[in-house]
Amino acid sequence: MLDLQRLRALHAVSVHGTVGAAAAALGYTPSAVSQQIAKLERETRTTLLEREGRGVRLTDEARQLAATAQTLMAIVERAETELEERRGVPAGRLTVAAFPSAARGLMPGVLADLGRRHPALDARLTEIDPHLSVDLVAKGAVDLAVVHDWDIAPLPAPPGVEQAVIGDDLCDLLVPAGHPFAGRESVRREELGGERWICQPPGRVCHDWLLRTLRAAGHEPEVVHQADENPTLVALVAAGLGVALIPRLGRGPLPPEVVEIALDPMPVRRLYALWRAGAARRPAIAQTVRTLQEFWPRAAARATR
Repeated sequence: MLDLQRLRALHAVSVHGTVGAAAAALGYTPSAVSQQIAKLERETRTTLLEREGRGVRLTDEARQLAATAQTLMAIVERAETELEERRGVPAGRLTVAAFPSAARGLMPGVLADLGRRHPALDARLTEIDPHLSVDLVAKGAVDLAVVHDWDIAPLPAPPGVEQAVIGDDLCDLLVPAGHPFAGRESVRREELGGERWICQPPGRVCHDWLLRTLRAAGHEPEVVHQADENPTLVALVAAGLGVALIPRLGRGPLPPEVVEIALDPMPVRRLYALWRAGAARRPAIAQTVRTLQEFWPRAAARATR
């Protein structure tokens, strides 16, 4: 009989692409995931992973088995949901994916509150970009995701995935203290031509939003520096290397070398919770969504200090 945990490990590799990424998502070590798959290969007498450069690739048999694993995991999820629903209290493991600034500015308080109020619930966080986490929810790799989209760059939920609004996060223009905009209360988008921009790499929601916004205002942005983390972007602005548009959530205090200016109109990104429709009745999902919504005003208030 095939072991579900080993099938789960194979499914995680198929979703995340590498043994290391699968291990991080499951909360295991890469060695533990490799051992689970090696045991599965012995049980099935089938080669499941093959070396490809420094990584691995799934064989055709492995892909078929991973698809079967996804079906089995969905059946187990339904059974667990029904049991948890009958008990009426949040319980069991809940895997949550959140983008970096939400993981830093919102999730610590949410997870701590869930742990205090619901000791039978084992909520575990993984930091993942919104574009990736939506697909992970749809495939059953995570139970719930905290994602965001922008006013001109929506992030639609695929079929079979439900969503709830958490709140709106405002975004400010950050400039060096000696910049000509530094003494102003607000700047219009049409005035942003000719600036040297600091932003996240291509493929990230914030990067795509910046390009779309400036092009809509008639400017082709000159992106001179790229970094993943907001504190790095702020440090580059503080060094006088350019300007940046950065959301408030999880940004942290600004150094004296950086000035915050309102952009007119103010950019807004909306935060959502996503989960699979099949798990909607699970008390753990419902309570986590409520807690996210309850904690949002506090997180937003801290972000404006």
